[in-house]
Amino acid sequence: MTAPTAPRAVLWDMDGVLVDSAEYHYAAWREALAQEGVDLSYDAFRATFGQRNDTILRHLLGPDLPDSEVARIGDLKESLYRQLVRTRGIAPLPGVLDWLARLRDQGWRQAIASAAPRANVDAIVQALGIAHYFGATTSSEDVTRGKPDPQVYLVSAQRLGVPPARCVVVEDAPAGIEGARRAGMRCIGVTSTHLHLDADLVVAALSELPPDSFEKLVPS
Repeated sequence: MTAPTAPRAVLWDMDGVLVDSAEYHYAAWREALAQEGVDLSYDAFRATFGQRNDTILRHLLGPDLPDSEVARIGDLKESLYRQLVRTRGIAPLPGVLDWLARLRDQGWRQAIASAAPRANVDAIVQALGIAHYFGATTSSEDVTRGKPDPQVYLVSAQRLGVPPARCVVVEDAPAGIEGARRAGMRCIGVTSTHLHLDADLVVAALSELPPDSFEKLVPS
């Protein structure tokens, strides 16, 4: 009798993979930091995009910024961001909906593994109507270490009940890809925010992925 194969999973980063939210994040950061007397350039924003808020704020405002100030400014920024998502709406990146459905139909388990606050993840998932595809969601509140630490991926895999070696991460940032590698997972890189990615497979958009891309990385 043949032993059943272990389940497989796809762990999705959110910003830059499921949606292009950079414009909203930049607008929200600019407004929040303007109240602190900081004029945030787009280059400075891009250099920190995808990092945790405490890392971003201490990089921009100084390493000794108190936790209370990190929370105050970060909460304001995230509130402004969610307001933009709700009032302006947001669209999935090309290929996202097709792949979510295809992977579900093929029996892959799926989770969101994001550095974003849970309220942001919930806002995006609700705006896109994609909650039913995911068996787990891991956000900044669920981890103590940000990417490139592998914690967010390992927590997501554990929640899905899938061994790390049977997981494929979809990422758009070098830190996320490094985190996937440290977690012992395969990785697909999407060059929506960074042109040079050292992933197992790199594409400009998910719509360009060959139909057997995930199967080749983690065979059934």
